[in-house]
Amino acid sequence: MKAVAAIAYGAPENYVVTDVPTPEAGPGQIQVRIAAASINPADVRLPSGDFRDVIPLVFPHVVGNDFAGTVTAVGAGVTAYRVGDEVFGQSVPRALRVMASATRPSLGTGALAEYGVFEADTPLIAHRPAALPVDQAAAVPTVGLTVLALMGTAAVQPGETALVVGATGGVGTALLPVLARAGARVIATTTPADAELLEKLGAGTTIGYGDYPSDVDIAFNLTLPGDQLDGIARALRPGGRLLTITAPVAGELRDDIDARFVLDLDATHGGMREVAELLVAGELPVTIGRRYTFEDAPQACVDFARRHTTGKLIVSNFQTAHGV
Repeated sequence: MKAVAAIAYGAPENYVVTDVPTPEAGPGQIQVRIAAASINPADVRLPSGDFRDVIPLVFPHVVGNDFAGTVTAVGAGVTAYRVGDEVFGQSVPRALRVMASATRPSLGTGALAEYGVFEADTPLIAHRPAALPVDQAAAVPTVGLTVLALMGTAAVQPGETALVVGATGGVGTALLPVLARAGARVIATTTPADAELLEKLGAGTTIGYGDYPSDVDIAFNLTLPGDQLDGIARALRPGGRLLTITAPVAGELRDDIDARFVLDLDATHGGMREVAELLVAGELPVTIGRRYTFEDAPQACVDFARRHTTGKLIVSNFQTAHGV
């Protein structure tokens, strides 16, 4: 089958569309014919080699975590899915097994491929409702799970001031309207070119990067490394909350704030079924910034790493991979 893969450690400019063996569903697994996928940080960070000492990869490494597609085979013991079911979700590379749920891990063979094999018994994969378009289903898994985890951890109260750093990305553009609906006064960092979009999504105020206000109740860091949070911390009032999704909090921060790293691969705050319900109800909008064909998927990974992006980058035309 055709797949987008890193053939060695290095930059996404070296990714190729290549032939790899078609994965087969084993016990407890489903095989899915991929219809659409989206790009996430792990797709460029893992093959970069930054973590090779602790998370070694086997090459060729097929990239892609978020997907939507059709079940084409089920392994022994699978009862929740049948051939022909439409599904979507998030599945991390098997090399990341140590980070996945200890009880119901969502592991897979890579979503930027003609076919993928995924664990069936996980809350991070679900049936795709007919009312949920394929491209939105592929764009929302990581975004939706992250927003649910952030909101569940933050416990935002009406009238609180929320600072969102990195608001133009996939998570940010989904988080803004959820915060606004919760009654928060939302301040979002952005470039002037994206300010109007973020205001439409729920930001009451937009500011430049690093131009943080003061006396903020809660700050969401969606982009800065965990060792670069001092500026955000200074924006918080005493007793304020800082939530980051990029890496565990590193270094010394103010001791009068609550700083937390948020990652919920156990779906404690809700899984893919809950994400689908919110999306269909219009309560968790997803912004698609750019679309790519399958043959241009390596370029999507390059653009994700090198260009300023708004919303999610989607590979939604798999005709090349499927030989159509």
